[in-house]
Amino acid sequence: MHRKSSSLTQLALRKFKKNFWGVFSFWVIAIIGVIAIFSYVLAPDNSQYANQMHLSIHSMKPGFKVSMLTIPSDIKTDQSYFSKLFFGVKNSGVEMPISSYQVDEETLTYVEYTKGEKEGDTKIIPLSVFPNGDYKPYIKEHKFLFGTDKYGRDYLSRILVGSRISFFIGFVAVFISLIIGITMGSLAGFYGGRVDKIIMWIINVTWSIPTLLLVIAITLALGKGFWQVFIAVGLTMWVEVARVVRGQVISVKEMQYVTAAKALGFKNSRIIIKHILPNIMAPVIVISAANFAAAILIESGLSFLGIGAQPPMASWGAMIKDHYNYIILGKPYLAIIPGLCIMVLVMSFMLIGNALRDALDVKTG
Repeated sequence: MHRKSSSLTQLALRKFKKNFWGVFSFWVIAIIGVIAIFSYVLAPDNSQYANQMHLSIHSMKPGFKVSMLTIPSDIKTDQSYFSKLFFGVKNSGVEMPISSYQVDEETLTYVEYTKGEKEGDTKIIPLSVFPNGDYKPYIKEHKFLFGTDKYGRDYLSRILVGSRISFFIGFVAVFISLIIGITMGSLAGFYGGRVDKIIMWIINVTWSIPTLLLVIAITLALGKGFWQVFIAVGLTMWVEVARVVRGQVISVKEMQYVTAAKALGFKNSRIIIKHILPNIMAPVIVISAANFAAAILIESGLSFLGIGAQPPMASWGAMIKDHYNYIILGKPYLAIIPGLCIMVLVMSFMLIGNALRDALDVKTG
């Protein structure tokens, strides 16, 4: 039995490898996953949430360059390497764009950057504010590859950091939906009768409520925030899993290996977990891939409505909300870039779901 299972797994893996779009989507998802995990390492602005605002350079086009002066602060921020790596740097210094600067013996004179022909304010600071009077490490040219948003934040950094929410909501939501859906579906399918009727009534009631409205209601009950959205989306996606699992359990519970397990006196919980569930996971895996895509779209919609991740946290849906009006103001890329990111991630999960469906279908050679 184990040898057969292993051979079927290897056969499915070989079929999956032959599917170009499935393999391509797998690597796209893997790359986005790495970017999401190490976004603060890759982002030019590694401050928490990539939230360094410079209103004087707001809505600049991609490729914009400017000199940035950082004035260090005496305030010390105790932060571990792990915290900096995964949650960004807590900056206590003041960063500002400048158009020019001049150094005397004891002072640094700089001109603040402004748009247009009007020259910015001229300010003077003592060189003593810099450690050992060395100002050079604190003046660097910054290039904004994706330009800046309406608050003057580095748009590439916001895109990279925003990938975290869109990527990880799929895992959290699908994990929650699998736990609830597999439990409810297996109980309904195995026991039948009154248990099946009660669970199916819960499923039908949940199914009849529009998903977005149900997510909004749960989000409002739990409160606005990062984890609340994850939980809310997961609590609305278990229905599809439960229906699939119930149908699969009903179709296999009368098979010989289940009857043999009952005859040997095994407990029902062991029969469900050890014998039935491992043999019905193929369609569950396929529907989980589709739920990944659905969770990403739902979260993007919630962020667009202002119910999802709250500022200053970066989210692709919230970035579209903040800049959709720029489509008619001559800077459509501010809304198009996060929209394309959502489209690529969702399409990758849908394509990998189709590839898994074909690979796990034992009827096809």
